[in-house]
Amino acid sequence: MLRSLIEIKARDVPLRVAVRNAAAVVLPLAAGIAGGHVEAGLGVAAGALNTMFTDQPGPYRLRMKRMLLTAFAAGLSAFLGSLLGPHTMLLVIASLVWGVGGGLLVALGPDAARAGLTSMILLVITAAQPRPLDGALAAGGLIFAGGVLQTLFAIAAWPLQRYRPERQALAEICRQLAASARRAPDRAQAPPVTQALIDVEHMLHGAHRARGEIMETFRVLAELVERIRLELLALADLRADLADHDANATLGRTLEYAARALDALAGALERGTSPLAGAAAMEGLEATLDALADLRDRAPPPRELAIALARAQGLAGQLRAMLRNANFAGSRGELRAQLAEAALPRPLRPRSWLATLRANVALSSVAFRHALRCGVCLALAVAGERLAGLEHGYWIPMTIAIVLKPDFAGTLQFGLLRVAGTLLGLVLTTALVHYAFAGPWEELALLAALCIGFRMLVTVHYGLGVMMLTGVVVILLAFGGIAPGETMVARGIATAVGSAVALLAYALWPTWERRRVRPALASMLEAYRAYFATLLRDDVAAHVATRTLARSARTNAQASIARLRGEPRPDRRLLAFADGLFANANRFVRACMSFEAVLRDARELPEREALAAFATRIATSLDALAVALREGSTLPRMDDLRSEERAFAARLDAAVGEREAGIAAEVVEAFDRMTDSIDTLAHLILQADADLRRRT
Repeated sequence: MLRSLIEIKARDVPLRVAVRNAAAVVLPLAAGIAGGHVEAGLGVAAGALNTMFTDQPGPYRLRMKRMLLTAFAAGLSAFLGSLLGPHTMLLVIASLVWGVGGGLLVALGPDAARAGLTSMILLVITAAQPRPLDGALAAGGLIFAGGVLQTLFAIAAWPLQRYRPERQALAEICRQLAASARRAPDRAQAPPVTQALIDVEHMLHGAHRARGEIMETFRVLAELVERIRLELLALADLRADLADHDANATLGRTLEYAARALDALAGALERGTSPLAGAAAMEGLEATLDALADLRDRAPPPRELAIALARAQGLAGQLRAMLRNANFAGSRGELRAQLAEAALPRPLRPRSWLATLRANVALSSVAFRHALRCGVCLALAVAGERLAGLEHGYWIPMTIAIVLKPDFAGTLQFGLLRVAGTLLGLVLTTALVHYAFAGPWEELALLAALCIGFRMLVTVHYGLGVMMLTGVVVILLAFGGIAPGETMVARGIATAVGSAVALLAYALWPTWERRRVRPALASMLEAYRAYFATLLRDDVAAHVATRTLARSARTNAQASIARLRGEPRPDRRLLAFADGLFANANRFVRACMSFEAVLRDARELPEREALAAFATRIATSLDALAVALREGSTLPRMDDLRSEERAFAARLDAAVGEREAGIAAEVVEAFDRMTDSIDTLAHLILQADADLRRRT
């Protein structure tokens, strides 16, 4: 539960992004100081600061829409807060509405949640400085203008580097695949680059994708990446089964050269240049293929070695295609012939935001429970600090809005780190402003450094990010005429009180993950079944749709397990069960991906009717597992699944000729692993249900 307090994550915000975000905050304030309009500069700077976090990776079109909507919500909140500031009862009602509405936006994803949080914060902050109607309009307009300025900075490179987000996303996938190729194989681990592939899928096929003929090139590259991923997974699993030392070492060298080629592709995609460095890696890869062929020709060759050679040859072919097509100036006519214009499959089309919110208006919804908690706490905090007449009391509801999260682990982490980061930031920045910096330009330079630090460090460690953000707020308020030293204690106390109230609210009405982890795992199994069921169908759109849905379900289940682990006194048996089921479900889906790799290469499957019948049997078994997991019903016996698999393997072995023997061996290997995974999943569910009955 406390691990997240000291965990240091990898930095995911490039320096150039942090600099441009900081520039959008600092430059309008500098212009205001130089022109004698400090208040106007502060308003624009505050708007840019509040829109900063929605400058996230993605197509420029989506980035612009996301940031402009956030800027509009921030401007509207600032207008209402300034206008309703003198009217406590109206402000409390507005806080309740803004809290519920902003909290419910978590159902639409992290970007919408950030916009909701920004709206809540600005409502309570601007209410501390009430204005008449014209002043409120000016305040809201300045906040909106700051958001627009931040948006312009974020999309300034659009005309010059139109496809940079797509190139960066594909380069990141290549780099992650290279890293996975170098790791020791582990079938219990989830397939690599899951989230990255989801992001690329929506980037290339989503409603806000870039337009233009070159997008067909990116779609071809994405499809090649999918096939390379399948081949790498299949080779990693085969390497784990190879007992021959020479063959294992040679296959390891094959994967290393493939990783080097992927690294070269990543570098070329990032720079937009031709991947010349990949030629040397491909020469080494071809040499290892010759070595594998020599080992195969020994008598008697291991069955896994023949399969590994076929998979390695397929991998080499896909890498060669990637290297050819990574040069975007190449022939696009051939690419258009390979892949027709792709449209987003219906299962992947984004649902109406209104339909999503309507579906979450129920007490069973985590988002709705969070929204009610957030709205009630925000309204009570505003009413309490107004009635008590606390100096700078608006920091209490502001802290509550920031700290309160849909899950306990997030609330605890944000609460404790918020207090620690705020206190350190207050002390450090107040001392610097009060003793070390005597002029506005020095303070402006400090503001720029803190903005850059905040943007780069907040995802590395939230406490460090809060310390930087607190310094930014202190300096902005100092430019507004509020001396930092005089209010340091009041702000620190208000932050501690707000964090304590948020934690208390969650403790009084919690949403424990222990009740939700089994349905999340059941949804993952259902998504895996849907993906497996489409493999034998000649429907590319269905493959893409079910594959992406399976990835999303897996990330949701993994997040649910992580939240369960972060709760106080977690059910250790439930946690062990969830970890075991997740690991064995990953073994199943990796076997499915090996089977998909076979299907891509095989012109005709042997014994297709028998294969389809046994595939239906596997899908039915997965359905039964998911129902038992979700509803707690009795799981039917699955003892005959293994005997059916053995009978199918014997029939396939007897029916195929020498030419089809390799394909048949790969099919049998994949189905054997699937059957083993299903048997283990059934055992885990039966054991967990028996343990639950004993305890109750």
